[in-house]
Amino acid sequence: MLHDTSPLSVGIFTAFVAGVLWLSFRLGRKGQSAQGYYAAHGQVHWAVNGIAFAGDYLSAASFLGICGMIAFHGYDGFLYSIGFLAGWVVALFVIAEPIKALGKFTFADALDARFDSRGIKLAVAISTLVVSIFYLIPQMVGAGSLVTPLLGLPHWAGVILVGVAVTMIVVTAGMVSTTWVQFIKGSLLVLFCGVLTVLILGRGLAVNAGRSGPVDLAPQVRTVRPDGTVLVDGKPQGPDHDLRPVGTLTRLPERFGDAPSTGPLGPLAYLSALEDSTVVVWEKSTRTDAEGTHDTFTPRERPAAELLRPGGYFKGLAGKTLAGRLDFASLMLALFCGTASLPHNLIRYYTVKDAAAARKSTVVGIAAIGGFYVLTLYLGLGAMTSGALDPTDTNMAAPLLAKSFSETLFAVISAIAFTTVLGTVSGLIMAGSGAVAHDLVENVCGVRMTDHEKVRVGKLAAVALGIVAMALGILFKGFNVGFLVGWAFNIAASANLPALVMLLFWPRTTKQGIIAAVTVGMIASLGWILLSADTFEKVYGLPGSLAPMPFSQPGLVTIPLGFLVLVVVSLLTPPPVPARR
Repeated sequence: MLHDTSPLSVGIFTAFVAGVLWLSFRLGRKGQSAQGYYAAHGQVHWAVNGIAFAGDYLSAASFLGICGMIAFHGYDGFLYSIGFLAGWVVALFVIAEPIKALGKFTFADALDARFDSRGIKLAVAISTLVVSIFYLIPQMVGAGSLVTPLLGLPHWAGVILVGVAVTMIVVTAGMVSTTWVQFIKGSLLVLFCGVLTVLILGRGLAVNAGRSGPVDLAPQVRTVRPDGTVLVDGKPQGPDHDLRPVGTLTRLPERFGDAPSTGPLGPLAYLSALEDSTVVVWEKSTRTDAEGTHDTFTPRERPAAELLRPGGYFKGLAGKTLAGRLDFASLMLALFCGTASLPHNLIRYYTVKDAAAARKSTVVGIAAIGGFYVLTLYLGLGAMTSGALDPTDTNMAAPLLAKSFSETLFAVISAIAFTTVLGTVSGLIMAGSGAVAHDLVENVCGVRMTDHEKVRVGKLAAVALGIVAMALGILFKGFNVGFLVGWAFNIAASANLPALVMLLFWPRTTKQGIIAAVTVGMIASLGWILLSADTFEKVYGLPGSLAPMPFSQPGLVTIPLGFLVLVVVSLLTPPPVPARR
C-alpha cells in the first residue's frame, strides 16, 4: 500500500516535532515583552532572517502543491514556481527598506505611519486577517495530507495536530521561536530537496518503475458512500485492496535501445531523455448518485513532450479562448504582486535592526528560494515517473517520491514538510494576532494596555486563529494546496499592494485613499473568488457554467481597481499634511 506506516517513520517524525517544540519553549523567556513577542526585539541577524524568509515563504503550497502539480500536469505546475519567485523582485527593489523604516510591529503600522488614522488601522487589520486565513487553509490541508501516510491517522487528526503544535509555538515565544523554527525548516528543506534531486538524477529513468510486470492500464474506481465507507472497484478499501500507485514510463528514447533504464543522468540529459519518452498519466472523472461519490481514475499513455509544454493544467494557454488566457495572466500577476503584499512576509522586516539588514536578508531569501524552486522541477518530474503517485492526493507527490527510495528518506522528507507547515502557519498566526492585539484592540478600539497585556491579548488571538485554521483545514480536504494559495495571493495583491506602493511613491496619497483602496481591493477580490467557476465547482458542488465571473483569478481586474480607487479618492480629498518623522 502507498500509506503503510512504520515505527521508523513515526520515530523520526516525533523527534522532529519534539525538537521544534523544545526550541520554542527554550526561547519562550525571550518573548515576554511586546517588542520581543511581535518583532524579536529587532535583533535577528540578517543572514538568519534571510533563511527565515525562505522558511516562511516556502510553504505547503511551494513544496507539496507545486511538486504535485508538476507530477500530475507537467510544466504548468512549474509556472507557479516562476510566479512565486518573481514576486521577490518587487520585495527587494520596492518594499524591503521602506517597510522597515515605516513600521514597528504590523503591516498597518507601515501604512498608517504618516496619518495616525483609526480607519487605516481597521481596514488593514481586517485585510491582514482575511489574507492570513485564506493562506492558512492550504497549509492545514497539506498538514492533513502528510499525517495520513506517515502516522496512519485520518486527515482531520493531522490538521488538529499541526494546529495545536503551531499554537504552542506562537503562544510560548512569539516571533523569537517563529523565526528560529522558520530558519531551521528553511535550511533543512533546501538541503534535503537537493539530496532528493541528486538521487533522482542518479536513478535516471526506468520503464515500469516500481513494478515487476507491465503497467496495468485498467481504470480504478474509488467510491465514498454517504456513511463514509470507502470502496475500491466495488470492494471495501483495506490493506489487501487499495488503489494501485501510479506514475511511470512505458517507453524510453530509442537511443537507449532495449535497456530497461537510462542509468544516471545529468540535469539537462534528464530533461532531454524524459522529453523523448512516453509516460502514463491519470485522468480523473467524478459522478455522484444515491450510492455515494464515484471517482474514476483512467490511465492514458502520452508523449512526455506534451507534458513539458504549457497548457497541461492551464488550458487557456493551449486553447483559443480569451477567458482562459486572461485567467492565467491574472494568476501570474497575483503571484508576482502578492509576494510583496503578504502580511506574514512583511512583518519579518521588523525583526532586523535597520533598512540595510532588511535588504541583505531579502537577497539571502531570494537565493534560497530561487534554488529551491529550481529543485521543484526535478522533484515533480521525478515523482511523475517514480511509480509511487497516489491518484487521490496530488499533495503527496514529493513524500511518496522519497518513499520510493527508502523509508528513512520518506520519514525525513515528511517530517521536514510538516515543519514547513509549522513554520508558515506560525508566521501567519503571528501576523493575525498582531493585527488583533496591536491594531484592532489597542489602536482602533483605544484600549490602553501594558506591555504584558499586549502580549497576553496577542496569545489569545493566536489561539482563536489556530482554532479557525483547524476548522478550515478539515473543511477543504482534498484541494491542491498550490491552487488554494492562489486565492490568498489574489486578495493580498488587490488589497495591500496599491496602498503600499502609492504611499511610498506618490506624495498626494491620502488616508481616505488608502482606506478605500484596501477595502475595495479586499472586497472585490474576495467577492470575485466566491463567484468564480472554480469555487462553484470545487466548493459549492455546482456547475461552473453558473458562475457569473468570466474567469476565476481576479487579480487582473482587482489589482488595477485598487490603484484606480486610491488615485480617485486621494484626488477628491484634501492633500495630506507633511509627513512627520
